[in-house]
Amino acid sequence: MQTIKFNKLNLKPLDTVLDIGCGEGRHTIALFVNNYVHAVGFDLSLKDLKIAKERLKDFEIPKDNKANCYFGVGDICSLPFDDNSYSSVVCSEVLEHLDKQNRGLEELIRVLKPEGILAVSVPRFFPEWICWKLSEGYQKTPGGHVRIFKHNELKRIFLERGLIYEDFHWAHALHSPYWWLKCLFWENKKEPWVLKMYHKFLIWDLMKKPILTKVLEFLLQPLIGKSLVMYFRKPK
Repeated sequence: MQTIKFNKLNLKPLDTVLDIGCGEGRHTIALFVNNYVHAVGFDLSLKDLKIAKERLKDFEIPKDNKANCYFGVGDICSLPFDDNSYSSVVCSEVLEHLDKQNRGLEELIRVLKPEGILAVSVPRFFPEWICWKLSEGYQKTPGGHVRIFKHNELKRIFLERGLIYEDFHWAHALHSPYWWLKCLFWENKKEPWVLKMYHKFLIWDLMKKPILTKVLEFLLQPLIGKSLVMYFRKPK
């Protein structure tokens, strides 16, 4: 399940792309396998990184792909890379976890090359606000979300740091009802059948990609898109 639209990153073969907060590698692996770029996935979770490495083994790499894919443990607030190291930087569903975001924002911009694209996604305000209202436990999950970004706020914090705004979109509208249900039944020890069925529906949609759900999600994105995705360019 991809949140970022790679066609907006202006990628060329053998470009270098950093996926910070890569989790189990959904964006990192897709960047490497499908776009022929050097993809580096960084995350704080060693467990997630091990899963990402195992997932990578399941892919058949085209023989003409001369790029590489790496995973490593790293902190967004202290990236071990030189200035202007990466052609593009992906930061998907990370900023909402940071207690002190300023250092992380500065690091994202520091390692991005001039004219490079930064892709950022966060939970969209309205669907996330409903989750917070439905479940206090959701808010207090260790390592969970500590802030909710409004559209203009997310845009402003990067414009104030000198980046140029390029575009935005929403993503994963069909996932919002699932999380509302999950929050509604947060305290239940046993997962209710309606939540299980909706999860099966999302897996089916991910695997089969039927045209009906594609159209439905497209129509619902402006209303309940789960994620807000923005793209910025670093000036020369």
